[in-house]
Amino acid sequence: MVLLFSLLSLLALAASLGLVLMLVRSGSRTTAVIELGPYALPVAATVATVATLGSIYLSEVEGFVPCLLCWVQRGVMYPLAAFLIVVSFRPARWAAPVALLVAGLGGLVAAYHYGEQRGWVGGSEEFCDAAVPCTYVWVEQFGFMSIPFMAFSGFLLIALLAGLRMLGNPAHEAGE
Repeated sequence: MVLLFSLLSLLALAASLGLVLMLVRSGSRTTAVIELGPYALPVAATVATVATLGSIYLSEVEGFVPCLLCWVQRGVMYPLAAFLIVVSFRPARWAAPVALLVAGLGGLVAAYHYGEQRGWVGGSEEFCDAAVPCTYVWVEQFGFMSIPFMAFSGFLLIALLAGLRMLGNPAHEAGE
């Protein structure tokens, strides 16, 4: 399963790159953006739900004990998944900006956590438990991918999808 989650993270990174290239190459109001926009939040809900279920699997089935920074990321991803599921069925203009903000915050925590694991940044020893240090690497796939990296790839794709939704045509949405 860890390999599957790692491959899904690579897929999320590839999709993120594809979205960025699409937006950079063709501008923000292209037919592709307008056509894909309505599907952005349901796809983001799927990404967040898979990330949520994956983190539950890793801790409850694999027995990986989450550190404090992992809990913070979960505290962002779990409600984000529920929020995105709801707004996928009941769209509102404010949903995409909220999703972008929340995913961005989660992504920052995940990036910091990954930096901690790699030794690029430090400081979590002040608030992380010595029994469950934030620097401990439970998973390392492909020589670089850890659980915080997987979380970052999910948050990145969700943020880009929310941005795509904001650029798409929100005329049919209610709840201004």
